[in-house]
Amino acid sequence: MALTRDFKELVQKRVASDPAFGDALLREGIDTMLAGDVDTGKAILRDYIKATVGFEKLGEATGTPAKSLIRMLGPRGNPQARNLFSVIGYLQKQAGVQLRVAAGPA
Repeated sequence: MALTRDFKELVQKRVASDPAFGDALLREGIDTMLAGDVDTGKAILRDYIKATVGFEKLGEATGTPAKSLIRMLGPRGNPQARNLFSVIGYLQKQAGVQLRVAAGPA
């Protein structure tokens, strides 16, 4: 299902006004990928990046061109682990959060 422009703008406004929502969005994107739904996780991270640092700044920080990051997190993108972890590491640092993987019930 394609997201409407209004919904994406709503997410951006909410992240700007509510840092806890932004942190939850970042966590949800990563949790979703770890649960095996990589496409949805990438979509959530794309929305988070657009609402926070933007692809240009992220590209400068990670040494990866913005267009490559956009493709990498796009519907047909297949990010290499090195690139994905670089992005996640930078996003955590910018958000001031440190996410950890913990074992839980199956």
